[in-house]
Amino acid sequence: MTVEPGRRARKKAATRRKIADTALRLFLDRGYDAVGIRDVAAEADVAVTTLFSHFASKEALIFEQDENFEQRLAQAVTGRAPDEPLIPALHREIQAMVRHCTADSAAPIWRMIDETPALREYEESMRLRHAEALATAIAADPDLPQSTTACRTLARFAIDAYAVAREEADPQAAVDEIFRMIEAAWKVTSP
Repeated sequence: MTVEPGRRARKKAATRRKIADTALRLFLDRGYDAVGIRDVAAEADVAVTTLFSHFASKEALIFEQDENFEQRLAQAVTGRAPDEPLIPALHREIQAMVRHCTADSAAPIWRMIDETPALREYEESMRLRHAEALATAIAADPDLPQSTTACRTLARFAIDAYAVAREEADPQAAVDEIFRMIEAAWKVTSP
């Protein structure tokens, strides 16, 4: 049974969405470095403190799906069927993330990220955080008796698969190729 969020949660989500959409529009129109936090808050018609209650930094405005992606990665491990192997579950989730991030509408955003050192640095730290969260989820699974090193390595490879694939001419084929290598490596480390 799905529980609908209450009015307060819906309002909070709408405000967050409005701020993120406004920031993205301003950044794409004027350039990331030319837009300040106050500009975003004023355009979104919220206080700067409200903006910071939803986003920890200016960079976080671009990666507003960050938390959702991290949760989805952990859910790929913890929410898979009892008889479903780990690697196909991760493969499916990374494929979905790559589809989302390589959609035509995402191209200007990634161009801006690639051209902005602060955003590239933030994206790299975000990927490292996602890899650690994924490694923790893998290590916590009692059906996956792997070493901490194996769990962390698999997590890094899965996250890096996303980063490598999104830069390829055929991102989906790249994910498939990378995950064949990941699966082979995982089998070697399995007891």
